[in-house]
Amino acid sequence: MTLLRKRILASIAAGVMAATMAVIAPTASSQAEVSAQACTFTNWVQGQWYTTGSIVKFENSYYIAEHDNPGYSPTVSTWYWEPTSCDGGGGGGGGGTCASATDWVAGRAYVTGNIVRYNGSYYIAEHDNPGYDPTISTWFWEPHSCDGGGGGGGGSFVVSEAQFNQMFPRRDSFYTYSGLLEAMSAFPAFAKTGGDTVSRQEAAAFLANVSHETGGLVYKEEIDQSGDYCDETRPYGCPAGNRYFGRGPIQLSWNFNYKAAGDYIGMDLLRFPDEVARQAPIAWKTGLWYWNTQSGPGSMTGHAAMTNGSGFGHSIRSINGSLECDGRNPAQVQSRVSKYQEFAGILGVPTGANLYC
Repeated sequence: MTLLRKRILASIAAGVMAATMAVIAPTASSQAEVSAQACTFTNWVQGQWYTTGSIVKFENSYYIAEHDNPGYSPTVSTWYWEPTSCDGGGGGGGGGTCASATDWVAGRAYVTGNIVRYNGSYYIAEHDNPGYDPTISTWFWEPHSCDGGGGGGGGSFVVSEAQFNQMFPRRDSFYTYSGLLEAMSAFPAFAKTGGDTVSRQEAAAFLANVSHETGGLVYKEEIDQSGDYCDETRPYGCPAGNRYFGRGPIQLSWNFNYKAAGDYIGMDLLRFPDEVARQAPIAWKTGLWYWNTQSGPGSMTGHAAMTNGSGFGHSIRSINGSLECDGRNPAQVQSRVSKYQEFAGILGVPTGANLYC
């Protein structure tokens, strides 16, 4: 994994956008769809990418995205945003909760984040599609857990949304709690192995390493992007125009990691590595993929380290042991350990032994 440096944030000029946007009245069919869905929303953030169907709260009113847009103001144009009613609560994150699930209908258009019921199971749309069968491909649909009904309470996850917010008070809005919950559905053993204490320890350990890698979930991408993270000895190489610097909660790096992670989650990340910094569920999935399946320079995965009693130190070794462990960078190790101790305290569990590597 790579070390973080200061990044430069880009801003969006709302005035320029306003001059170029067309105003289009909403159709009857779109109005009917809005009234039928549950209210799951996030607070609008300028410059954050929103997909069709996302619902936001802006100046005490609610708006639904009629078309994908890079964070345009909801009051500028009804082409991109339309006022919607949110009676009955909310707080989950852009239409990705089980409260919004509907029965799948062949030929009906679905957008990324839609959840459907099909043959007694739930599926979440990974990409927009014109009503493809949810069992055909994980590119368009992915099985989704709906235990507890979804939404902002955390369901069966041992970390509540309030605890998550406490852990990451200054995080980038890209790293949503709802995105993490969606990603967890692809890794059913994560934070659900070995009883409640072990599950909480694993969650604390994963999030502590994530916090260290991203500066508290502040960074989506590595700031120093000058490194060559292409292993050209691999048969698939590095498709032209793509770069494989660190992205996401574990700062996924190198072409072979993008290839393997993409193969696992059903998305071509070798050709589309930027998606790791564009879609929160994809970003979280790459982090969970590494945590649950990769041992890196260590002898076991982070998941195994926290569930077989080996201890937090082995999770550090699996992520960045070649640069930090065995006295190479004790300050970085201590940073991870301190964050793990903090998060374990928030979750009310002991840290266990073998904290250092």
